[in-house]
Amino acid sequence: MNVLVFNNVYKKFCQKDEEIDVLDNISFDVKEGEIVAIVGPSGSGKSTILNLISKLINPTSGEIQVKGKIGYMFQRDCLFEWKTIFKNIILGLEIQKNKDEKNLKRVNRMIEEYGLKDFTNAFPNQLSGGMRQRVALIRTLAVNPDILLLDEPFAALDYQTKLKVSNDIYEIIKKENKTTIMVTHDITEAISMADKIIVLSKRPAHVIEKIDIDINETSPIKKRQNEKFQKYFEKLWNVINVE
Repeated sequence: MNVLVFNNVYKKFCQKDEEIDVLDNISFDVKEGEIVAIVGPSGSGKSTILNLISKLINPTSGEIQVKGKIGYMFQRDCLFEWKTIFKNIILGLEIQKNKDEKNLKRVNRMIEEYGLKDFTNAFPNQLSGGMRQRVALIRTLAVNPDILLLDEPFAALDYQTKLKVSNDIYEIIKKENKTTIMVTHDITEAISMADKIIVLSKRPAHVIEKIDIDINETSPIKKRQNEKFQKYFEKLWNVINVE
């Protein structure tokens, strides 16, 4: 079942006396439980697509269908340094006035399952970059979204930490069965994380190709080690460079 559909979506931004065409006739769909990565050149409108999904902005024309609640995890973890890890995690529930027994039970279950139980009374500056990203994800999941948006979630991490955190995030997403749309500049990251990759052209962006990733492994690290990984990399590289 499709939980997200873009149908002939255009987006223009107005700056002073000129219009800037950002998205040019974008169409794609996302099925329930899928992880979809969006790749493309800088400035091609990848984050604009996430902002359209979350209704932070509206399309110039075209139709966007979204089924369910959205959770948006930005590139920076945006944790409040003066709040404990637990207080950071339940912030969304407090804002929505949904801090009831059922939701707190789910939050405490995730805290325990995903290795944060010993850090609930710590402060963000006491955690590594990778652990901060895990806290940010669980905070996003605390409000129980149906669709998870990730905007360059590993960009601020060094390579070794990025590999470990991508494994952690992937495991959490799959265990929580969250439909996920992820923006990334890293094509190896896209191949290792996603079930499907949407490749955008330079601005004004159109969809060059949609590539289904069929690597039957249980983690991004294992996907990177699979013999199919290099073939997908070469295919994606060729698609991007032809454009």
